[in-house]
Amino acid sequence: MTKYVLAIDQGTTSSRAILFGADLAVAAIGQKEFPQHFPASGWVEHEPEDLWDTVLSTCREAMEKAGAKAADIAAIGITNQRETTIVWDRTTGRAIHRAIVWQDRRTAPVCAALKAQGHEPMVSERTGLILDPYFSGTKIAWILDNVAGARARAERGELAFGTVDSFLIWRLTGGAVHATDATNASRTLLFDINRGDWDDDLLALLRVPRAMLPQVKDCAADYGATTPDLFGGAIAIGGVAGDQQAATVGQACFEPGMLKSTYGTGCFAVMNVGEKPIASSHKLLSTIAYQLGGRRTYALEGSIFIAGAAVQWLRDGLKIVKDAAETGRMAEAADPRQEVILVPAFVGLGAPYWDADCRGAIFGLTRGTGPNEFARAALESVCFQTADLITAMRADWSGADGGGTVLRVDGGMAASDWTMQRLADLIGADVDRPVVKETTALGAAYLAGYQAGLYPDPARFADRWRLERRFVPAMDEATRRRRLDAWADAVGRTLTRRPG
Repeated sequence: MTKYVLAIDQGTTSSRAILFGADLAVAAIGQKEFPQHFPASGWVEHEPEDLWDTVLSTCREAMEKAGAKAADIAAIGITNQRETTIVWDRTTGRAIHRAIVWQDRRTAPVCAALKAQGHEPMVSERTGLILDPYFSGTKIAWILDNVAGARARAERGELAFGTVDSFLIWRLTGGAVHATDATNASRTLLFDINRGDWDDDLLALLRVPRAMLPQVKDCAADYGATTPDLFGGAIAIGGVAGDQQAATVGQACFEPGMLKSTYGTGCFAVMNVGEKPIASSHKLLSTIAYQLGGRRTYALEGSIFIAGAAVQWLRDGLKIVKDAAETGRMAEAADPRQEVILVPAFVGLGAPYWDADCRGAIFGLTRGTGPNEFARAALESVCFQTADLITAMRADWSGADGGGTVLRVDGGMAASDWTMQRLADLIGADVDRPVVKETTALGAAYLAGYQAGLYPDPARFADRWRLERRFVPAMDEATRRRRLDAWADAVGRTLTRRPG
């Protein structure tokens, strides 16, 4: 009898591997950070070999901690930082350029030109996305245009493109499988989410050869098996989903109207909207939440580029905290008379503003402003941005009932009681934190275990979701409104173009 499912959670700043038991309890964890590369302002890159090496080492670490052999593992599930773009040589498996990370803004001029030419309505109708450097399509074109000979090689079929999941599948299977899942495909600007297929018009528009693209599969499907030399035996790969969709599954948001928000490097709020996509009128994204048995379930998504990264900035940039865990205590100790507001547009602003060119700003500084006030401003900036997203979602989805929304939260910042209470105060709704906080990895594990027959159907999986703590709004409405208005004013002063 197999005992475990191995979840690979390849994130923006670290790779993790988590072994889940047959009862979905965490059995062992391996985690390792890797370097970030910033070759120019607004550019963010990863070395693909760092991603591979840390994935391999953390998988082995988790297996060793649990005393697990390959034969003990029913399947591997993969979840990954989305939109991050890798192009590699099909013969050697080596990338021809560093991975261009989802945060990278180098293709902003290309996106602006395509918008000016009137292409965005067609792109949005087919992909549910907007023309923004966040997504993979323009990143692929940039690599092909800036690596000598790459475009000709791609057209000859010598190069492969993939988001991180696809690159890992290629490496794990020894090059036998070039595939991705529907959720990752839906983030490329190249995939028609209505038809569920790559789109030739989009490929032509963004100048991406079809020969580069992976096969698109369900989130729970046969993705081949690892080569026996990696883990001492072959292990089936049975589940794949982009990190935010995996967290949506891990939070058991299987019913329309259910909403989750994940707080990692960025913050991503996802609302299940059912079997038909919704075109947002408030600059949210329409995307695929998950695809099972060939049936797509759609979501509205709001993407915040800087969440936990704001706390990292306090630690690594300003050096006013030594550990992220200090910030909640510092925020609580901040002077309540000071209302410092941080707009963390370090790489532009995502939804619902989509301003790639604006940069961060701080408002309300006084001579009395110190580390505590900076810590509170950084944590509050995440809450303010989430409030923007939820307001837009309520307006877009007719099934939303305003204040009745309950938000399920996960990710590193969700562990901060102060932040989650302030979040509930500013969104004016309950915030639910689950017992199992590793929801992104849990979602990937569930998909793989479901494919392997180890885990139950989605409805019975949802019955296992357990609440650890509910945060109930305690801020009076007048204060909440005043704080949100101050945030809106600060954002308006930061944008390169006024909203509206």
